[in-house]
Amino acid sequence: MRKRDIVLKIAQETNIKQVVVKEVVHRTFDTIFEALKNGDRIELRNFGVFQVKIRKRRIGRNPKTGQVVPVPERHTVTFKPGLEMKQAIK
Repeated sequence: MRKRDIVLKIAQETNIKQVVVKEVVHRTFDTIFEALKNGDRIELRNFGVFQVKIRKRRIGRNPKTGQVVPVPERHTVTFKPGLEMKQAIK
């Protein structure tokens, strides 16, 4: 499902114009993006938690050559599903 599909579904179910729904969805994603960029944790009850975690630097290997390669520290976004989502997916 793409963002456009989400917009269409919400617009059909609520009878709100697609342009308005698209703006709200876009601003919602932008707000989540900005919060994660600032290192904030986003908790959406019964949906899940988005969080930025730091992956420590480590030593890796090039799978082709087997050569040892240092992998630098990096930030990554993680998602942990909420209880209702876990139960719905089962």
